Amino acid sequence: MQRGRNIHGILLLNKPIGFTSNDALQRVKRLFQARKAGHTGSLDKLASGLLPICLGEATKLSSFLLEADKYYQATCALGITTTTADAEGEVTETRPIEGIDRQQIDQVIASFIGTQQQIPPMHSAVKYQGQPLYKRARRGEVIERAPRTITIHSLKVRSFVENRLTIEVHCTKGTYIRTLAEDIGKALGCGGHISALHRVGVGPYSDMIDLTILEEEAKQGLEALDKFLVPMDTMLTGWPEVKLSQDTAHYVCQGHAVQIAHAPAKGWVKLFAQDQFLGIGEILEDGRVAPKRLVNL
Repeated sequence: MQRGRNIHGILLLNKPIGFTSNDALQRVKRLFQARKAGHTGSLDKLASGLLPICLGEATKLSSFLLEADKYYQATCALGITTTTADAEGEVTETRPIEGIDRQQIDQVIASFIGTQQQIPPMHSAVKYQGQPLYKRARRGEVIERAPRTITIHSLKVRSFVENRLTIEVHCTKGTYIRTLAEDIGKALGCGGHISALHRVGVGPYSDMIDLTILEEEAKQGLEALDKFLVPMDTMLTGWPEVKLSQDTAHYVCQGHAVQIAHAPAKGWVKLFAQDQFLGIGEILEDGRVAPKRLVNL
């Protein structure tokens, strides 16, 4: 028998440094006494920032946040290379950064904007023969990794003080900021690694709540926590909406495609009945609206 509440929505958590994404997920699940929960894309243990956690029926739509663009603020320590490309690894090389100026940095930064191939780091959750690469890396193994296509939509220098280069990144899913920092260091000829990483946005979301605040609010009861949940349809911001009558909603919930006046000509849509979110539909070639992923509230 499953235990926990049937609570539905999205919690926009500011994951603390030192927590794995699963640590944060389990803590939130316990606080909300939720029967079902899942996060939408891992953050490194040494990283902080926005980790959307889907509760209940929202987990059915979590793939749309997994696919969404991500936004980061990162600090690169130039002149120091580590085994993991972040501050957790052992230092493998140090180089002087004298002579590297802002103009040179701006030129290098500009070269990383756009679509490109990126090789995932060994210290990552990417699986090889069913096992995460980081477990093999801990044993000293190095596996050849296939490059992935990513897009850096924007990359801006926020500050450059001593050897600390702070950047803002807007990128597609699957982009490794540790690898980006390492590659920037290589392009500058001095090496580098990530010394701090904070995710400031996922898809349409940028607000977030601290875990310490949630734990304090939990003392007031579950209702005090539930007010922090955002509706699951907000992850589909910008999608056209289709309003269904009670009759057509009944047929859609039975899995049937229906004809709706004034529906969009094509594409994916959000389905509502009397302002209640039903899930996701798709416009068929004949103009009917077909259910694709429904939620049960």
